[in-house]
Amino acid sequence: MNYTLSVPRVHRVIVNADDFGLDLDYNQLTLRAFKRGVISSATLMANMPAFEDACRLAHEHALLGRIGLHFNLTYGEPLSPAIRTQPLFCDAKGQFDLNLPRSALRLSAPASEAVRQELQAQWQRCVDQGLRPSHIDSHQHVHNIWPIGVIVARFAAQQGVPVRLARNLGGNIGPLKRLFKSSLNRRICGLSGFGMITVCTPKDLLDGFRPEGVVEVVAHPTQLADGDFGDDYLPPEQSLEQLLNLALPRHQRIAYSER
Repeated sequence: MNYTLSVPRVHRVIVNADDFGLDLDYNQLTLRAFKRGVISSATLMANMPAFEDACRLAHEHALLGRIGLHFNLTYGEPLSPAIRTQPLFCDAKGQFDLNLPRSALRLSAPASEAVRQELQAQWQRCVDQGLRPSHIDSHQHVHNIWPIGVIVARFAAQQGVPVRLARNLGGNIGPLKRLFKSSLNRRICGLSGFGMITVCTPKDLLDGFRPEGVVEVVAHPTQLADGDFGDDYLPPEQSLEQLLNLALPRHQRIAYSER
């Protein structure tokens, strides 16, 4: 008689705080969330005013390996020259002002190269601070636009790091959107060389969805009056920490580098 050994499924969760480097107050909030164990990784905005402060905190508090790049094409000033002249991405003053439809399926060669150069510049600014990003996602999910996602995935493959996939669990995902997200995620995985995981928001967990396996929760922590942490996706006074403990009790919190 043949017996099959049953191997327990590994349950791990990456709770990633976006927007590290946005401002000094948010940097301190992110640091407190790390220390409390509410989040396990964060992604850094390389073109924001508090970028250098965030890098300093990452070095001083042993967060290297837990910080990724939050690629930004929608807010502030670019770090590279070519994209400033692209009206799809910048206004007449050379500031980010995204005018690319979310449904876009291709970019011109000059626009694609400008995006690639800006991605390289934002990545390099992190590296120059002694902080090599552990993964890549994007501000306002711009890499969920198909041609930008392809550029980001190919760049990530060159660097040997994963890319956040499009949210693939929860409500408000109709058949057409689910088809698009599935196709985009397969494309990102194929180009980057990293496998599929479940991606959701705290609101999805609050709505009762219970993912298994390896999961990323996309978080935007807030500070509650009692010192606890909430989230931009959650109702006021809803504890992010309590929600995570309730919804994902068997999941070990890990960094992207540990997935």
